[in-house]
Amino acid sequence: MTEQPSLFISDVHLGAFDKATEIQIENELIALINHCCEQKIKIYILGDLFDYWMEYPKKKFIPTVGQKVLQAFKKHNSQCEPTTYITGNHDNWTYGYFKDLGFDVECNYRIIKQNGFNTLLMHGDGRFGKSDDLLRPFFHGVLRSKYFVKMFQAFLPPELGIPVMKKFSGFSKMKDNRTPVPLDKHAKRVLKEKDIDFIIMGHDHIPRMETFEAGTYINLGTFFYHKTVALYNNGAYQLVRWSASDKEFVPFTESSVIE
Repeated sequence: MTEQPSLFISDVHLGAFDKATEIQIENELIALINHCCEQKIKIYILGDLFDYWMEYPKKKFIPTVGQKVLQAFKKHNSQCEPTTYITGNHDNWTYGYFKDLGFDVECNYRIIKQNGFNTLLMHGDGRFGKSDDLLRPFFHGVLRSKYFVKMFQAFLPPELGIPVMKKFSGFSKMKDNRTPVPLDKHAKRVLKEKDIDFIIMGHDHIPRMETFEAGTYINLGTFFYHKTVALYNNGAYQLVRWSASDKEFVPFTESSVIE
């Protein structure tokens, strides 16, 4: 029995760019979603689809960013199958809207079995297993706290809170002093100590595929810049780039990224 192909994507950061760049990223992503719908490819989002996202449930407020993309996902969710959405540190303040669009929402991590192997999916800002595996940074933990959100929304209505969130999110951009070392060390340890064969994450914006003695780790990099995604097909994972103009996936290499 042939398993269904799957696609894994993270760190799109919709809402972080100027208008022209935003439109380009949205169009490329919508083309990818439509391709997955046509080819019956299951989609997994591993966090930070948005650069900022906060719903205000009491005021029935939904952010306007990325609505064309969300409608494309809604079509995919209904015509193909629900997209699994593991929220990241930029888009975890959702209180039902994503579920209303047909997403299968997960706030921490998900383990799936493909070709008989266990694959751990997570954004990368949190932890899997015991607290010493990968502690979520204290500040990220505060931001995810329901008490923080309650206070934030009590003092800052949407017209003030969303600009504040957008300003804060602007600190996290592609070309800064990120390093792959923490997530590489975490992935190597989890693969050795747990019943996990593959790990797929995002978060640090550095695309790579590392093979350790106990298993394989894939970091998805960024869609907004690298256009990288992971593709599972015919029993194997690949790190590839999405070419919207050709409507196909191409092998990822550093030289394939267009500056």
